[in-house]
Amino acid sequence: MQTRPHTTPHETPHNTLVVSSSPREDGNSHVLARAALEGARAAGHDVEHVFLDEYVQRMLDNCRRCRRIDDGNCSLDDRYEELLIDHMLSADGIIFAMPLYFYGMPGRLKTVFDRLFCYTSNGSPRQDEVVDGIMGKKIGVLISCEESYLGATQGVIAQFQELARYLHQDLVDVVVGNANSRGEIVCDPSDPVARARDLGTRLFTTRVTDYRLDTVRSSRVWEQSA
Repeated sequence: MQTRPHTTPHETPHNTLVVSSSPREDGNSHVLARAALEGARAAGHDVEHVFLDEYVQRMLDNCRRCRRIDDGNCSLDDRYEELLIDHMLSADGIIFAMPLYFYGMPGRLKTVFDRLFCYTSNGSPRQDEVVDGIMGKKIGVLISCEESYLGATQGVIAQFQELARYLHQDLVDVVVGNANSRGEIVCDPSDPVARARDLGTRLFTTRVTDYRLDTVRSSRVWEQSA
């Protein structure tokens, strides 16, 4: 964890995890990840940055075959469990940084969600711990994409929306920047780097609403407008 800077009396510090899913440490999605880190630190939060290629090496397998017989735990020999238990569950908010791979999320990042099954299913000895710990988080997504065509990222954005809904998490925002050559995302006139920094700053203060017909709510969106 990084040392937390001075906070104002109105700020509540939170644990923020930034997850980089690209194996290229100088790639454009890492530029966005670093900006989000800066924003979270500026807001006074404890921040940690992890790289998926250091943790996730194995895909979801057949749990009936690879779950340990003696204790029921997962036998896949990588650091996924460390990532999940020690880093993701302890975070109040998670920001996922990713390049767009064939109009979807990179395989390692998809594996992070696929392998949740091993820990949330009825056969897992850590089911209660993981189910309770994974819910209620604030989520942000940073996407580096070569194409400016809006449909290019709609599929993966919809997937994150459904993941957040299923896991009872709040998807705060998605930042998309256009780039291909390493580092050129800073040239995108929509300034995704500044937007990523802003997302890191306001991850825990942004109001996320998803009303239903019977939701009890005020007639105003912002109470201070009264």
